Amino acid sequence: MKYDYREAMKLKNQICFPLYAAARNVTRLYNPFLKSLGLTYTQYLVFLVLWEKDGISVGEICEKLLLDSGTLTPLLKRMQNADYIERKRSENDDRVVVINLTDKGRELQMQAKDIPKNAASCLKLPAEKAKELYALLYELLETQKSDEAK
Repeated sequence: MKYDYREAMKLKNQICFPLYAAARNVTRLYNPFLKSLGLTYTQYLVFLVLWEKDGISVGEICEKLLLDSGTLTPLLKRMQNADYIERKRSENDDRVVVINLTDKGRELQMQAKDIPKNAASCLKLPAEKAKELYALLYELLETQKSDEAK
């Protein structure tokens, strides 16, 4: 079969578009829950990382969230100004900035504890399909990560 660039160039045939649109829609589902806490979606992701493991470097957070430090640093400064986190230079290496939750940042976890359940209930996707999608997306991310490492 011959490659048909006209067919390939249709929006409906682009894998990037449904991924992009779905990501925007899912993020939009979280916004009402996050707004009540005064958080952005990206701040919420940072909190998820820190609630799982406090006292990690900016680089580790960047790696987990697939963000660069240029994106993350201003966000971390805002979180520090709101007294959710502390940013300190590592005692072992001045080039490394370590992020620690404050008491206020740790307490926020209890206020946010129902967000995953509430957001998931807004998805109109059966649990089995959601698990399949989750697995496929992580497979895609891992494939991309291994290709970049080469």
